[in-house]
Amino acid sequence: MSKKGTIKTYKLKTGETRYMFRIYLGTNPLTGKPKNTTRRSFKSKREAQLAYDRLKYEQRNGTLGKQAIETYKDIYLIWIKRYEKQVQESTFLKTTRIFENHILPAMGHYKIDRIDIATCQKHVEQWAEVLKGFMKVKAYAALVITFAMRRKYIDINQNPFDLVEIPKAKKVITFEEEVFENFYTKEQLNEFLDCLKQEKNLQRYAFFRLLAYSGMRKSEGLALMWKDINLSTHEISIYKAVARGKKGLYLGPTKNGKPRKIKLDDESIQLLKKWKKEQAEVLLKLGFNTQKQNQLVFPNMDNNLEDPNKTYEWLKGILDKYNLDYITTHGLRHTHCSILFEAGATIKEVQNRLGHKGAKTTLDVYTHVTNKAKTSTIEKFNNYLTD
Repeated sequence: MSKKGTIKTYKLKTGETRYMFRIYLGTNPLTGKPKNTTRRSFKSKREAQLAYDRLKYEQRNGTLGKQAIETYKDIYLIWIKRYEKQVQESTFLKTTRIFENHILPAMGHYKIDRIDIATCQKHVEQWAEVLKGFMKVKAYAALVITFAMRRKYIDINQNPFDLVEIPKAKKVITFEEEVFENFYTKEQLNEFLDCLKQEKNLQRYAFFRLLAYSGMRKSEGLALMWKDINLSTHEISIYKAVARGKKGLYLGPTKNGKPRKIKLDDESIQLLKKWKKEQAEVLLKLGFNTQKQNQLVFPNMDNNLEDPNKTYEWLKGILDKYNLDYITTHGLRHTHCSILFEAGATIKEVQNRLGHKGAKTTLDVYTHVTNKAKTSTIEKFNNYLTD
């Protein structure tokens, strides 16, 4: 019992006998200090001896303490821990869902060093058949391969996903009268807001009007606190958004991570003032103090963050009741952009107001043009020819 590495016995509080051993594992190459480990809780001397012999065998073969990295999923589990530290919680949650729903079921069991172009091509084609956003799935799947290359788990010069031929959707001629455009004209927007006003729900009226007149994302609108709105200068500070994480809703940064300030019109400001007064009265009856510094402008009935998905129900109820043209909540942001362009705003002005990273995003996302702008285009052409 005195020698290092031999099996020792010890007693539990219950009086039962257990076995343990301490084993020398060599010298730590970074510190130069000896490495030892202790294993205990064995019920028999034979069980302890087997564990001791196994460790000595792994030590001799150079595999002691090394994690067996063989499959795509093995690499993913290492990569995802580092990825979690690099992104927002909501982004991490969306990413893990993509892997769990699409990538790991298809590729998780593959030996990482056996994944070739043909394998990647097959799965990209399968994803393309069922997913509109298959390119995003491909990009995420490729990140794990790139990580394996960088960490020398595999010895290849190029990621096989980079060599995949992207499936192209077949163009089909349709005879639909009109393609759905997710925005309102000026006339449609005014009709929509008039209907909202009739509902006598000041909170929802203020919320949807704010989205339409500011171009804010719904997640940004639901994250607003009264301290973010300067009712005197008509200025709103937008620097956060409601996001969804593993534990529920939380306040994160805006989509591009940059704060912005925008001006509001007089009528919207007056409406917000009216809503602030009514909110204080309603929440006071429910036992909430709205004078706190971080009071939300559009909270739920528990005076906490409202779920952004709720806006679908609010909007659908109005559209159905008044038989209005269909639009999504995000379509009000599109509407704001379209009307800005129609009113003569520059690309840079729209970009700054909507909080896009660059002008390219503004042009790529909002390529739609209102009917009035389309008419103006042909009029310019015709006028030039007939002058």
